[in-house]
Amino acid sequence: MPEHHARGQEPTAPEDTTPEVPDRVLVIQAHPDDAEFSCAGTVAKWVRAGAEVHYCSITSGDKGSDDAAMSGVELATLREQEQRAACDILGVASVTFLGYQDAMLVPDLNLRRELVRVMRRIRPTALVCFDPATRYIGRNYINHPDHVAAGEASLAAVFPSARDRLTFPELLQEGLEPHKIPHVYMFGTAAPDLWVDISDTIEIKIAALKAHASQLGEWDPTEMMREWGREAARRHPARPVDFGEYAEAFKYMYLG
Repeated sequence: MPEHHARGQEPTAPEDTTPEVPDRVLVIQAHPDDAEFSCAGTVAKWVRAGAEVHYCSITSGDKGSDDAAMSGVELATLREQEQRAACDILGVASVTFLGYQDAMLVPDLNLRRELVRVMRRIRPTALVCFDPATRYIGRNYINHPDHVAAGEASLAAVFPSARDRLTFPELLQEGLEPHKIPHVYMFGTAAPDLWVDISDTIEIKIAALKAHASQLGEWDPTEMMREWGREAARRHPARPVDFGEYAEAFKYMYLG
């Protein structure tokens, strides 16, 4: 018997439940800059509308440099600083770094427990995370294994682990009571069914991405971010007449 049937009625269809603006949001990413590439326009839009947004970065990106003089510890420190700067631009309330090693994420019980801990502490009404079903896009992009692992661990944490009292009972001893997150938005998805108009916040998204200077070098991401936004908007299957030029796309789930 499906779990939701054992606990009550089947959740309402997503199109009937999608909040225009979630009131408290947790964004889980694998590396600093993942959210800025993928969902920062939506984050900025929600913050402008009054949402409280928190970030959790599972790693600090300690492998993301070709500089032979740069150590992993130095790079992680720099990338945490860059992520905090990006969060300041977006208006994000807090950012938590879990300290896992870049390029080595495994969606095991230890990571799941850490994410449940964050979920129960932040107590969001919406989770934003990677879609773990995305293994590749097109013919020239294999999804980073950390992205897949981060998405897999996030979904396992949000359902059913964060909800169930008898899962990770040690968290109860920390005063972290079970918490149910009804809304889940997955970015980096090959099967989007929800589009957010970010035309008013595309420039904030780009500014936040530029805070990750260690990853961009001399490259200016402006035109690529605009083109990604245009392409997402074009793919909206029922695009309203007043929908703007730029969008971010998500796979949405309602957990009730």
